[in-house]
Amino acid sequence: MYDIIIVGAGVIGCVVARELSKYNAKILVIEKSEDVCAGTSKANSAIVHSGYDAKNGTLKARFNVEGNRMMEEVCKKLDVPFKRIGSLTVCTEADRIGELDQLRERGERNGVEGLRVLDRAELLEIEPNIGDEVVGALLAPTAGIVCPFKLTIAYAENAAVNGAEFRFDTAVSKIYADSGVWHVVTEDGEYTAKAVVNAAGVYSDVFNNMVSEKKLHITPRRGDYILLDRAAEGHVKHTIFQLPTELGKGVLVTPTVHGNTIVGPSAVDIDDRESTATTAEGIDSVIAKSALSVKNLPTRQVITSFAGLRAHGDRHDFVLGEPEDAKNFFNCAAIESPGLSAAPAIGVYIAGLIKDKLCLTENEDFIAERKDILNPSKLSIEERNELIKNEPAYGTIVCRCESVTEGEILDAIRRPVGARSLDGVKRRTRAGMGRCQAGFCSPKVMEILRRELGVDLREVTKSGGDSYIVNARTKDGE
Repeated sequence: MYDIIIVGAGVIGCVVARELSKYNAKILVIEKSEDVCAGTSKANSAIVHSGYDAKNGTLKARFNVEGNRMMEEVCKKLDVPFKRIGSLTVCTEADRIGELDQLRERGERNGVEGLRVLDRAELLEIEPNIGDEVVGALLAPTAGIVCPFKLTIAYAENAAVNGAEFRFDTAVSKIYADSGVWHVVTEDGEYTAKAVVNAAGVYSDVFNNMVSEKKLHITPRRGDYILLDRAAEGHVKHTIFQLPTELGKGVLVTPTVHGNTIVGPSAVDIDDRESTATTAEGIDSVIAKSALSVKNLPTRQVITSFAGLRAHGDRHDFVLGEPEDAKNFFNCAAIESPGLSAAPAIGVYIAGLIKDKLCLTENEDFIAERKDILNPSKLSIEERNELIKNEPAYGTIVCRCESVTEGEILDAIRRPVGARSLDGVKRRTRAGMGRCQAGFCSPKVMEILRRELGVDLREVTKSGGDSYIVNARTKDGE
């Protein structure tokens, strides 16, 4: 029996796992996909929000601001790229300019520092490509950008190093309590624990409703995005939001920590909890709406598009902690934006609740820091030559667009909670994220996966499950 079972290995599940690994506890993370960061956490805006938008007194407001303040130190310890670039929330209608002051006042009550309303002249000094119809903006200097893949993976790796177990390709079908023990039923068997953490994203209401009469309802909200090539770097220097509506903060334009520019999302409520296909309508909408806040956006530099699902709850707030009628069942439900920003603080909060309930003791051997995959391009020529001399795989470029070496891919596969698919390698190393979108490097990465995992090439997948790439050999005996 485990002390804690966490259902879901997105950013929230992995943060909670890492925070709980600070204590002496037997921890299991169960994930239906083949890797961490395979759901909502892999397809979002990668924004660390400042916290001005959430209504005063909500869990969103509290944990957004706390998470924002924690993010820089967390990223240093876990070796995750993070930049505090600031955000601008633009207004394009003169009769709505007063809403910027309302947002500033709300943010100040939430504890956000440095908020300031800028007029158009001030805006043009810092963002020359601001839209022609923009009349003013709210500057939030504490906002930032982070890599959501690297953050989730870093938390998972650090949790694993500190003793947490991970089981992938394991879908949970039922959760129930019996005589004070929680039973988690999966397709691969049944697991028991003293406590359960429900971090199942768009399925979090399903599991809550199995165990509690306090019902939740999650609506999957699809958001389409486009990603621009690094050639567009510098077109905007801040995260550019539009004035919020009931469906969110509108279409944003922002740099990424890797030098690309991301634009989106749309906001479409759907019924299918697995529908992440982009639509032409959604992409057209994103491009058209982005032009209101940023002009001359080089959309011919689009290298890919993608869509993600947000877990929108009917209560319009995070749902955290125990339902009154389900003791030792801890919800992390309805975690939509600003969930990524709030994640570090949510992890500390939930782990604290569980520590107190289960009377957990400190893990004196806890390892607080983690190093990311070595990037040879950040080394001096002398250092790189020495590295290649000792580890020749770092001298072989596999992904030309992103200059990813075989050594980096081998590290990604061999690390704790390592990559097992093309997408797993991509999220850890960026192999396949460049201009050609894996057109050149996929066969090479597949061969490395085949060799390292000891499987037939026909068993290598794009993203787990039945996403096989090779159907059959064209010649026998090879």
